Amino acid sequence: MKKYFKIIIISFFILALCDYLIGKGLNFYYLKNTSGLLYRTTYSLDSTKADILIFGSSRANHHYNVKIIEDSTNLSAYNTGSDGHYIFYQTAVLKSVLKRYTPKKIILDFNGTFEFSQQDYDALSCLLPYYRTHNELKDLIELKSPFEKYKLFSKIYPFNSLLTTIIIGNLEINKFRSVNKGAYKGFVPLTNTWEYNINIIDKPEKYNIDKHKYNAFNDFIKLCNEKNIPLTIIYSPVYFKYNKDYSIDICSEICRKNNVTFLDYSKDTDFLNNKKLFADTYHLNKSGAQLFTQKILQFIKH
Repeated sequence: MKKYFKIIIISFFILALCDYLIGKGLNFYYLKNTSGLLYRTTYSLDSTKADILIFGSSRANHHYNVKIIEDSTNLSAYNTGSDGHYIFYQTAVLKSVLKRYTPKKIILDFNGTFEFSQQDYDALSCLLPYYRTHNELKDLIELKSPFEKYKLFSKIYPFNSLLTTIIIGNLEINKFRSVNKGAYKGFVPLTNTWEYNINIIDKPEKYNIDKHKYNAFNDFIKLCNEKNIPLTIIYSPVYFKYNKDYSIDICSEICRKNNVTFLDYSKDTDFLNNKKLFADTYHLNKSGAQLFTQKILQFIKH
């Protein structure tokens, strides 16, 4: 019996040691990424000190031309937009930023819904590598599941399914891949052009509000207000028509209550009447981003 117990103890020790060493190695190379999505997340959390910050999902990432903003305002800017990451991610990044410095202006591209979606919680995986080093993120990361803080005892767990991405992010050639082509301070222009006619989309009239999403959105606004940071929330252009959007209505009402500027470009005819400005129905291409950024400059400058 003692022999088996000893084997179990030794096996556990070996597994724990392997987990620690492999996890430390993955973390080292993760933080060495010099381009791509992982690099932009780390840079947003730990390094940027830009005067103007843009927050949002892929629509922010592709819609707000940082070079135009910098040239027009004589202020530095950075686009923290990240593909497939919504209000949980955006609030997490803002919390980390505010621990380091106070930006002069923040733009939040609102694209999402206050309805529950498991995918939005699963997307918190991108923040797992920062759980131990960023205490301000723990409450948001732990929304992923009730067991998340226990899973994170493993050093390997935060990097599950990231091995290929980590390797690619450490290669110099990654900077020249099509997904990063033309990237400038977080802004990544899209070069393709949408070829199909516009459609009418049915949006749900109402749905049950996810309290965690609702609270995270309000927290984002509260954090800006506490630091007296001018905040503009924008729904950038789309290439479809709709009658009413409950999510936009909720966003608009929250902004009204908090005296935050909300700009809705979803029905702007300069974009709805020109499909050549889009890469797909939800994303502007390079030309569309240039026009859109020029349109909002007046709000950024004031």
